[in-house]
Amino acid sequence: MASPDGASGVGGSPEETELSITLTLRMLMHGKDIELRASDVPDGVRHRPQSSARITISEGSCPERITTITGSTDAVFRAVSMIAFKLEEDLGAGSDGGAAGRAPVTLRLVIPASQCGSLIGKAGAKIREIRESTGAQVQVAGDLLPNSTERAVTVSGVPDTIIQCVRQICAVILESPPKGATIPYHPGLSLGTILLSANQVRGHSPTRG
Repeated sequence: MASPDGASGVGGSPEETELSITLTLRMLMHGKDIELRASDVPDGVRHRPQSSARITISEGSCPERITTITGSTDAVFRAVSMIAFKLEEDLGAGSDGGAAGRAPVTLRLVIPASQCGSLIGKAGAKIREIRESTGAQVQVAGDLLPNSTERAVTVSGVPDTIIQCVRQICAVILESPPKGATIPYHPGLSLGTILLSANQVRGHSPTRG
């Protein structure tokens, strides 16, 4: 999921070392929220020439899609910031526009279940610390997303608090790599479809050497 460069921290501060790590962040978004495409990422996301965030959106006709952001942690956080502020702007456009009552923005991260224990912490200590230090609401789903080994982690708040919260979540999952194989969540893929595909593979596909 992430490949640390110089994880020992030699030659730079922890912050500099963190920004040199390649990170992949997956989010579950509704179709109406996905007007954002990779080509929409402004130059501000490109902190260094080689660190521009790559944003891909899963195909399909279901209402939900997986948005994948890959790049240096700095580029990924900048992309998350852009998405959060864009969602807040869209929410504001549908309200009376009063600045006093900013509607909370919600992002749903998709994280391997094997990393969620580290995110929650012993007796919920880590997730409580993240909530208190950022002011964001964080909720880890108890159930796996259908046909996967991933869970949804819901983060809500104003964009500034969300960005800080995502930073802390990413720090935790970078320190605790996923254990075992991860079966990624694919929205709209039913169990029947998976079983049918598996039967077709067993019944028709020739063995290739």
